[in-house]
Amino acid sequence: MSKSVSGLSYPGSDANSDYSFKGRSVVTLDDMPLGCIVELLDRASYISGHMRQVAHTCDGRVLATLFYEPSTRTRLSFETAMLRLGGQVIGFASAKEASASKGETVSDTLKTISQYADIATIRHPKEGAALVASQAADIPVINAGDGGHMHPTQTLADLETIRSRRGGFKGLTIGLCGDLTFGRTVHSLISTLCRFGDVNFVLISPEELRTPEYVLERIKASPSCSYLETDDLDQVIGDLDVLYMTRVQKERFFNEDDYLRLRDTYILDLDKLDKAKPDMAVLHPLPRVNEIEAGVDGDPRAAYFEQVRNGMLVRMALESALLGDALPGYEEGKEVRA
Repeated sequence: MSKSVSGLSYPGSDANSDYSFKGRSVVTLDDMPLGCIVELLDRASYISGHMRQVAHTCDGRVLATLFYEPSTRTRLSFETAMLRLGGQVIGFASAKEASASKGETVSDTLKTISQYADIATIRHPKEGAALVASQAADIPVINAGDGGHMHPTQTLADLETIRSRRGGFKGLTIGLCGDLTFGRTVHSLISTLCRFGDVNFVLISPEELRTPEYVLERIKASPSCSYLETDDLDQVIGDLDVLYMTRVQKERFFNEDDYLRLRDTYILDLDKLDKAKPDMAVLHPLPRVNEIEAGVDGDPRAAYFEQVRNGMLVRMALESALLGDALPGYEEGKEVRA
């Protein structure tokens, strides 16, 4: 895993680091050079316009999806990605379906799965579980979300959606709204955007769901980034280039009364959108409950179902890259827009 990825460049990035996709696990994007992140986005963009050409990229490969936590979009996205690349899928959709219900450790599960599959993805309610899995496995492991910590492939989907809508990341004012305490998608996105730099974050949440201090410290450590904390979406929506809505996550609350009190704090509707820029992009990692009214779906600023498709595309890009399977017709390091 010492072969470097060539042909990559991103101003101010660590793109020339000695980094190879093949055989690597992805627990976080923090240790991935920016140029390599851009390369994955370029691969996803290429795949979007060349689905037939890449349909046999991963023939004979097997992906294991190990989901200890319920999921619809993320699990099916990973599975669809491998199927569209020509591979096969095994796995389980909840801890009750796994030997974890008998007391088996994550480490032993991954050591076992390594004998069956070529690559695995894991979602787990405990922070750090994906790292444990990657250390135990003999195959690449992708973090599909560990507790409230990180969700790197969702971040890739978010980045590609923002890039396709806004042309890049620099100079943007990005609002993140809702559950900023437990929202792993928010934490991952902020962390990666801070590495690109020149982003103004507007953190919109009730007092009880404010951004954790370690995430704020990440913003402070980036000289070209800044942040504003507020509880008033109406007041700031007109300044935003991107609005990233999140649901208040019932499963993260110990007290249901607190959840019921906070769940409807922010609801994006057409009246609120009237105050926004005509080219503002609305993102949401989904599933939504009622924080975005269905009437918003028809507005051209709604980008969350585009975000879902981008999630599949970036996972296709990542799975093939970690397996070392070349995309037919793709020239590494040369962006090809669909």
